[in-house]
Amino acid sequence: MKIAIPGGGGQIGHILTRHFEAQGHAITVLTRHQSSADWSAALEQSDVCINLAGRSVNCRYDAANRRAILDSRIESTRLLNRIVASLPNPPRLWLNASTATIYRHPLDRPMDEATGELGGGEVGAPDTWNFSIDVAKSWESAFFETATPRTRKVALRSAVTLSPDPGGIFDVLLGLVRYGLGGTQGPGTQFVS
Repeated sequence: MKIAIPGGGGQIGHILTRHFEAQGHAITVLTRHQSSADWSAALEQSDVCINLAGRSVNCRYDAANRRAILDSRIESTRLLNRIVASLPNPPRLWLNASTATIYRHPLDRPMDEATGELGGGEVGAPDTWNFSIDVAKSWESAFFETATPRTRKVALRSAVTLSPDPGGIFDVLLGLVRYGLGGTQGPGTQFVS
């Protein structure tokens, strides 16, 4: 297959690229430094689009970073919608990154696509939680707002990717442990996405 990965220069993009190339598939990584014409040409020739574009959330949630987190996801997804809808031969499948953060923060039961409850506005929820939920809802809304009749769309609601790659979550956690900040977190009965 020919697979286009917008935003594929990050951790998940590298993992997917290694995996698909090992299976013999052709991968094209699309970046923000390329023109929409480059994106159009790559998508016209692809069987699958896997959109991972978006600013990393591994940052302080100040006003500038919040704006970049939201805008990078919405703008790239809307650009892809315009391109895919205009192509004579668009990819048959478009997988768009999303986040499991769209669900309320449960302490009583797991959340899934069949029975999960969307979050937002929970009493006592920190502002950062509500921001993340708003980003998730806005992102998926932008993803599904344009009809692409020849392209099936799937929102991938994932959470932290547990990867041993440099810069991955284990790298970050190991750094904290090395500074003496490791140890038990909570009662051990909490859910992990």
